[in-house]
Amino acid sequence: MSDLPALPVTFRPGRTRAVLLTAGVAIFVVITTVAILLEQLSGGERLSFVFTAALLFGVLLLLSRPKVVADESGVTVVNITARRRLEWAEIIQVNLRPGDPWVFLDLSDGTSLPALGIQPGIAKQRAIADARTLRALAEARSTGDLP
Repeated sequence: MSDLPALPVTFRPGRTRAVLLTAGVAIFVVITTVAILLEQLSGGERLSFVFTAALLFGVLLLLSRPKVVADESGVTVVNITARRRLEWAEIIQVNLRPGDPWVFLDLSDGTSLPALGIQPGIAKQRAIADARTLRALAEARSTGDLP
């Protein structure tokens, strides 16, 4: 299949990531600015404002973490707090059905692994194209169709 992308390739929800990171920075800046400008706050209260802002930014940073990285030997799925490495042969099927919040990988051990790095939230057509590409890569790699 010559229409497959060169490996390694990374799939991630780019627009969603941009929105989350932009919102995180904006929230941090606004809350920190408010903490600095409110003269009636004590040092500890200001610090708690900044700590809260940092905590919110950290949560949004975690939410922006998901990605799926396909390389010659397999796929690495990075979700919000977990990372899992899969060999191509372990992936039986790549699914993105209507209404699914993200791609699911059906695995050879009978389980299903959510791959949050491909999600149709803001960019539905991009997610569909990415899911098709990952499916084609998995089919080609698991059957040995590629050189």
